[in-house]
Parts: sequence; C-alpha cells; structure tokens
Amino acid sequence: MASWHDRAGFLRALAKVSQALAILIAAIAFALPRVATAGDVPTFAVDPSWPKPLPNNWILGQVGGITVDWQGHIWVIHRPRSLTDDEKGASLNPPRSKCCVSAPPVLEFDSDGNLLRSWGGPGQGYEWVGREHGIEVDERGFVWVGGNADNDNAILKFSLDGKFVAQIGKIAPSLGSNDTTQLGKPAETAIDKDANEIYVADGYGNRRVIVFDATTLAYKRHWGAYGNKPDDSKQVPYDPKAPVAQQFGNPVHCVKLANDGLVYVCDRINNRIQVFRKDGTFVKEFFFEKNTLGNGAVWDIAIWPDPKQTYLLSADGENNEIRVIKRDDGSVVGSFGHNGRNAGQFHWVHAMAIDARGNVYTAEVDTGKRIQKFKLTSDALK
Repeated sequence: MASWHDRAGFLRALAKVSQALAILIAAIAFALPRVATAGDVPTFAVDPSWPKPLPNNWILGQVGGITVDWQGHIWVIHRPRSLTDDEKGASLNPPRSKCCVSAPPVLEFDSDGNLLRSWGGPGQGYEWVGREHGIEVDERGFVWVGGNADNDNAILKFSLDGKFVAQIGKIAPSLGSNDTTQLGKPAETAIDKDANEIYVADGYGNRRVIVFDATTLAYKRHWGAYGNKPDDSKQVPYDPKAPVAQQFGNPVHCVKLANDGLVYVCDRINNRIQVFRKDGTFVKEFFFEKNTLGNGAVWDIAIWPDPKQTYLLSADGENNEIRVIKRDDGSVVGSFGHNGRNAGQFHWVHAMAIDARGNVYTAEVDTGKRIQKFKLTSDALK
C-alpha cells in the first residue's frame, strides 16, 4: 500500500496536470472561430395585435417603405392609389360601402402600435411622387421619401410634421445613371450621420448608388456594381447559369450603412448583396437563393443592433421569408416567414426595419398591403 506522502504527491501532480489541461482547452477554444449557439441567433414571434386599429376609418394600401427612427418610432410610407374601389368604398361618390378611406401616405407609430402622426400627399411648393417608395428619418429631424413611378426621379425632404424642406432631383424624366443632378426612380436612402451624407439606392431606373450632402444636397460621388462606372445598356434577363452580372440589375433596391463603414447594397434581381467602402471601393458580395427568378431574392436589409452588428436580416419578397445572415461571411444561420396571408406570413415582403430592442417591422406590397411586428424571442443582443 502506498504511503500517505506518496498519495499526497500523486494528488498534487494530478491537480497540476488537470489545471494545465484546462488551460490548454481554454486556449484552443479561444483560438477557434466562435460558433453561434442557438441563443445567440435572432429568433422571432409575430405580434398579431400590432399595430393598433387606425382611426378615421383609414386603411393602408401597398406599403412602399418602413424605417425606425432614433426614438424607436416606426415610420411607414404607403400607396393610397393602390387601393381598390372595394377597399376605399367609403371615399367614393356616392359611397359604395361603410369602409374605408385611405390613410395619409406617411404614418408614424410607437413600438406599441399607437399612431402618433400622419401626413403627406400633394402640397404647396413641391410635387408629390407618383408611387410612394422608401422612407428614412434622420437624427436631425428630417424625413426623406421617394417614389418609383415613371417620372419619380427625386427624393423629397420634409420636417417631422410634414413641412416640405427641399428635394434632390425633379419629378421629370431621368437623365441616366451617370447624371449628377437627377435620380432614376430611387428605391431607398440611408443617412451617414457623422459625414452628414445621404446615400441613395438609385434604383428602378438607374443602376447605381449615389451620395449627396444631406444639408446642401450637393452631389458627392456615385458608383455601380463592383465599384465601376454604371452602364445603362440593355441587360439580358437574369439566368442563374450565366456568368454573374457586371452591372446592377433594376431595381437597385436598398442601401444600408454599418458602424464599421461598410455599405450594403441590394441587387435584387441578381440575388446578391454587394458590399463596399464608403468611397465606392468594392469589398465582397454574397449570393442567396441563386435559382430564384421573378422579382429576385434580395429586397431589403436591416443590420442587427448588437454592439458588433453581428447579423444582417434580409427580406426576400419572391420567396417570402426573412433570412438571418452572419455579416462577416454571408452564411445563413436562420430564417422566418412563409408565403401566405396569416399573421407571421408574407405576400411580397418589400421592406423591413429593426429597433434597438431587436424587434423587426415588415412592410408588404402587391396585395399584401400591411405592416407586421415580430418580437425578439432569443438572447441575441449581447
């Protein structure tokens, strides 16, 4: 039988080996790439009671844009002219039915779904767009809206209460993707607060991102796919078996800015997100559902609000789902939604936004004509 001293020495040696092994395992774990656990990945559940019923017998048409402002308020822009006669029956002369009347084009909600203010449409000193598309609200207290009808080649700037301030471009024919004074049916905008610049995904007519000073509205720069000069030559229809397109397709449907200076652009019909630096230098691209035809698989992007902005969420209005994507490598780690009209399903999910609490807000066009809220259900805001 071993002596007490031998046993004690053995135990001390064993403890040292165990400690060294634990340190080695920790070092290896630290060196390996971190794999997201189930609790890290954003997951969601629809809030079927959001928003609360609109006042004044109002109804929404196709919702062309949605965004969340610095206060956590949700702004939408919808298309009153997309309502059918049976939907707007109370506004006909004579009235066809008890319901309904179109809501004003621009509406602001709080996170509980209460309507806070509404405005928009034709007014003194400016021309309203022909088909509402895209809305952004900056921290200086301005609302930027656009449109994608044939001559909607401008971005309009308003105060929070709907007073017209200024505009970029005109409600007039486009002058092409390399003109610096006129837009081409712009789809969406994004504000760089620090540089005081506005980025425009331009758009349904043009094939570029273009940047202006957000105060003077002076032109700054523009670029096309891969950071090259945009070209308006006729393109062949998208073919997943063909070489990748060297130009953006129409529409260039979204632009988003991350805190690290990367610019994310939706090339919707080509089923890809292209990533740039703020000067237009191409960085990388991600493809999704490459076999998708029709209206394409990349309609909008929202950046996850954790400190590292770990994920992108991307709305796909052709497949009617929202993908959760790792921002660093473009890998898909989750998704939610399905084609349909029940709560939590989508028909042409067109735009989306995320608040600081990780709640997702979506907007639908075509016959979807609604907004929805999805509450965060996982521990993904570390």
